Amino acid sequence: MIMVTITDIRIRTSMIEGNALPLLVWLSPSFPVGAFAYSHALEWAVEAGDVSDFESCKAWIADLLEYGSGRTDSILLAQAWQAAMKKDESALQELAELALALQPSAERYLETVTQGNAFITASTASWPSENLAFLRQQVTGDIAYPVAVGVAAAGFKIPLQNTLESFLLAFVTNLVSSVIRLGPLGQTKGQKVIAHLLHLVCRVAQEAIHFNLGDIGNSAFRSDIASLRHETQYTRLFRS
Repeated sequence: MIMVTITDIRIRTSMIEGNALPLLVWLSPSFPVGAFAYSHALEWAVEAGDVSDFESCKAWIADLLEYGSGRTDSILLAQAWQAAMKKDESALQELAELALALQPSAERYLETVTQGNAFITASTASWPSENLAFLRQQVTGDIAYPVAVGVAAAGFKIPLQNTLESFLLAFVTNLVSSVIRLGPLGQTKGQKVIAHLLHLVCRVAQEAIHFNLGDIGNSAFRSDIASLRHETQYTRLFRS
């Protein structure tokens, strides 16, 4: 059995502190969080005809970034990063509870905690840090995905701007991938959607740095309704 000591962790983290490269690993499709299994209710949106081509796909995801779960998750991630950097126990506990309470449906709850818990498990085994250990000391139950990523990034002192941009870009690319698999878009159009939304990813990330929990709000109601509808959708490829 391999034992990882605090000294080992400090040596390993100090070697890549401040380097954003771990984000390329953590947020890639190969990292075992199962992101490919979730469409974030786009499966229902496609069946209902809300998302049927390049323009409707771009508009749907843009709304999520500006007004919906993308914006909310970016604020949660930023707050988690800041709380972990300060080792603020009460703030981290409150944030972890709030992140779960904000989920609008059973499937969206499943989506964030399944990925969050899997991220913590994989990161603790392969990318251990004192911050991840600190998180597990404060929160013993389910952990939302953006909270987990924020704490892990803080553990390696990865700049918050880089973390937010990478997280939101991974969010966008996973949604586009689900639409491609559902049929309305081909690979090239899917890449065009990502390219068109890149400026928005950067802006939302920049804004999230300066927001606090009081700035959280969601007006992407169609997406929330879609997540509820998907729970009883007759034919499904995705878990959400």
